[in-house]
Amino acid sequence: MEIKPGYRQTRVDAIPEDWSVAPLGALAEISSGTTPARALFDRYYKNGSTAWVKTLDLTNSDVFSTSECVTYLALKETSLTLYPIGTVLVAMYGGFQQIGRTGLLRLPAAVNQAITAIQPNTGQLVSEYLLATLNHRVAYWRTVASSSRKDPNITGQDVRSFPIPYPDPLEQRAVATALFDVDALLDGLNRLIGKKCNLKQAAMQELLTGQTRLLGFSGQWEVKRLGEVGDISSAGVDKKSRPDEVPVRLVNYLDVYRKDFIYSDDLNHWVTARADQAKRCAVQKGDVFFTPTSETRDDIAISAVAMEDIPDAVYSYHVARLRLRDAWDLRFRTYAFKTRAFLDQAEKFCDGNGTRYVLSQAKFRAMTVQVPPIPEQTAIANVLSEMDSELAALQELREKTRNLKQAMMQELLTGRTRLI
Repeated sequence: MEIKPGYRQTRVDAIPEDWSVAPLGALAEISSGTTPARALFDRYYKNGSTAWVKTLDLTNSDVFSTSECVTYLALKETSLTLYPIGTVLVAMYGGFQQIGRTGLLRLPAAVNQAITAIQPNTGQLVSEYLLATLNHRVAYWRTVASSSRKDPNITGQDVRSFPIPYPDPLEQRAVATALFDVDALLDGLNRLIGKKCNLKQAAMQELLTGQTRLLGFSGQWEVKRLGEVGDISSAGVDKKSRPDEVPVRLVNYLDVYRKDFIYSDDLNHWVTARADQAKRCAVQKGDVFFTPTSETRDDIAISAVAMEDIPDAVYSYHVARLRLRDAWDLRFRTYAFKTRAFLDQAEKFCDGNGTRYVLSQAKFRAMTVQVPPIPEQTAIANVLSEMDSELAALQELREKTRNLKQAMMQELLTGRTRLI
């Protein structure tokens, strides 16, 4: 690749000629934490007042609080170090989902043995810039981890050897500030999305149980068993492909668990089925699918609705289908089975042994749901759909902002774009 004038190639990337590259150990003091003996809980942990950081406290951002604290005696009698504000932390253990997770102390704290603490030389390296660089290059740890076994780890020496390109501190602060502004925007979007999700959940519980009625509607709702309003079936298609069967797409467990609406474009898992199976397990507009099994009682009977006919699709053997005989509003079907009252029935009726719980077809048929007249169904669905649309717009904005941040990091942390 051609190097632009004013830039030079390094082992990290092409960087401006006035930038430097050095191993992190040359720019910071690096040490590891300690876990005081759990057997001495009362002495080292009970009523502790000193923040003590564990891997789960690391969120690739600022650390303002910790889930546990240690006592003064733990600091005095063990090898714990109290690190100052501005120390950058890196997780060393926990597999590829954990190693490389970071945090920036915004309070004095000790850290446990699974974390490396980095105290930058403030004359050369800005903590916020270091945090951004570590987050941007988290994939680096895969190249130096001890092995690819189940629980790979990195060492303090790996952290010391981490090569970091860096400009002068003034430019580092400018880069960190620009990225902080995007993080603040993302944080605001996350809080707003969380608030909107909570409002939607509250609205669903009120509107779908008749506790709150929309203007112009009155009268009693019906309470019906699922066996009264439609046909429950399971025994769907397996995930195998056989040469003498017809190709079909599967509505899988995760399609139902993760979505409220199922469209043809969502399905991409191709298998095969016998012709009679394909007909019996077909997916029609308005079909309601449920997850009939779960590892916990409180996470069963999650539902999603087919929003169109999907002629080449069938449902998986891990999914149950409710095909309504009554003419409910299509979008109302999406929301009707998501009330706490309905899910509490599933939790009560399911059978299990502590590791896997299941709702039989008979139990599904016995569960009840509150059913308003069709016009009120449509009105409720309109309200909830508007909330969904607002949430979708916010989530799309969040995703665009995340992509913007990634692009900014690639530009700013390599000097391709200069701020000063």
